[in-house]
Amino acid sequence: MHGGKLTILCHGEPMRPAILPLLCLMIAPMIATCSGAKTDHALDTTAIAPDPVIARALNDPLMSDPDLASRNEANAVIGFVDSSALPVLPATSQQARAAREAARLELLESGSIADLPRAPDDPGDDPRGRALGPMAGAADFIAALGAPARCAARLNDDFAFAANLPQVAAIMPRGMVVQAAGADSAPCRIRIIRYQTAAATEDLLQYHYARAVQAGLDAARHAVSDDIIAAAGKDGETLIVHVRPGVHGLSSVDLLYRAP
Repeated sequence: MHGGKLTILCHGEPMRPAILPLLCLMIAPMIATCSGAKTDHALDTTAIAPDPVIARALNDPLMSDPDLASRNEANAVIGFVDSSALPVLPATSQQARAAREAARLELLESGSIADLPRAPDDPGDDPRGRALGPMAGAADFIAALGAPARCAARLNDDFAFAANLPQVAAIMPRGMVVQAAGADSAPCRIRIIRYQTAAATEDLLQYHYARAVQAGLDAARHAVSDDIIAAAGKDGETLIVHVRPGVHGLSSVDLLYRAP
């Protein structure tokens, strides 16, 4: 230090003026850190506390199935586990009645409501009247629809398919979709939807039977281990609905549709 000026020596020689500004830029951050000055990388905890999104993520309780073990189906094209831990709340009679009333209003907007027939004692050899069960796979669905076996490989799992259904294959009001798959290339224009609802079995069968009749399909009812509505129209159009008891008092529905 000479006369209030800092002189930096390099191997005993004064530092050249051209290098001095660069060296100052390198030293300044170190001086700030040593002096305890706050940098941009310091953690500002006051910014986290009032953030509702972060606060909710940190304080929410764990799910009943935090590892989603019940939904780990490896590379399955479509599958389903009836014993899933969700939904947590059981179905109630009020929910079932609300679903029934909403379904009747929706059907009346499209015309009269056909009476639900009784199921025959023997479903015969009709493959559409055979039970599928909760563990049925893509090949079982394709066979039930009468589609070519190669269509199973074309199915894609995507909830968007549940939002793109024709009226004949509509989901009953207040139904909760749990899985959806489909394909759109001929001859595999297919929708496979699985949903749950608080509605009673008879109301579900009535809704889907009436939808099929209103669309001009030849519909029938079957009863094996599942309650089934099977309907067929011109050019291979097919609708099959399987209804079985689900978890938490809900009804589980397999809705299969093949467009002409």
